[in-house]
Amino acid sequence: MPGLDIDHLRQWIGRTREAEDLVTPRLVAEYRATLAPHLAPVGEGEAPLALHWCLAPETPAADALGPDGHAAKGGFLPPVPLPRRMWAGGEVETLGPLRLGDRVVRRETVADVAVKEGRTGALCFVTVRHEVETPRGVAIRERQDIVYREASRPGTPAAPASAAPASPAAEPAAEGAWRIEADPVLLFRYSAMTFNGHRFHYDHPYATGVEGYAGLVVHGPMQASLLLNLAAVQLGRVPARFRYRGVSPMIAGQVFTVAGRAGPEGFEGWTAEAGGRLCMEASGTAS
Repeated sequence: MPGLDIDHLRQWIGRTREAEDLVTPRLVAEYRATLAPHLAPVGEGEAPLALHWCLAPETPAADALGPDGHAAKGGFLPPVPLPRRMWAGGEVETLGPLRLGDRVVRRETVADVAVKEGRTGALCFVTVRHEVETPRGVAIRERQDIVYREASRPGTPAAPASAAPASPAAEPAAEGAWRIEADPVLLFRYSAMTFNGHRFHYDHPYATGVEGYAGLVVHGPMQASLLLNLAAVQLGRVPARFRYRGVSPMIAGQVFTVAGRAGPEGFEGWTAEAGGRLCMEASGTAS
């Protein structure tokens, strides 16, 4: 595709980095204050589920940031020449819990770089694999899929109402749905815990005027965190494998739904905006 040198970008495959962090009482308290009561019960001394997405965040210096607030491209991640970046999906394999006081090591590896043509233009997918290790061994293995997209075209919103079908969130079979207000305070708190500088989570003029969204964008990992916790509640245990896929960006300023149902084959869940537009799909298996 014009402007995308896939052979050059694929030279980043195999790059690795490692970071350490500590599961502190303060982080656990902040996480609970942000997402409770929508968290699954855990054992004595165990950290809440999906806390690993708040550990060992990238901490670039202020003068090393790109225009979107992320670290400038071309370091660990390839220099994809497309301006809009989002989580596309991923998979989490849970092998053991994180515990309060654990010193955690996270190892990341760029596993793949692929280019596709989407409805709105060129898309570049970067797959990163993670291992999260505690003193007891590897607790989490994970795949993250990051998507880069072309700039918003004038007059074309990044997330049109027709971008995704309505969810089945209103169906009676959606057991124990959670309804959560996506206000700017919720977005700020999650950004702060994860040291996420992406401006479309807190800078309304940037989100609407530069990236072309209808408002501030709700974090993909926060939606996935809520879905993972709902899956654990409905399955009665932490899913051994949990998969999630972003369908459409969720816009803040409304009450959104986290819903799903558990059956013999596992958990199927989703998040949806107030009008029913599907934003994320997820599935989980107990074994």
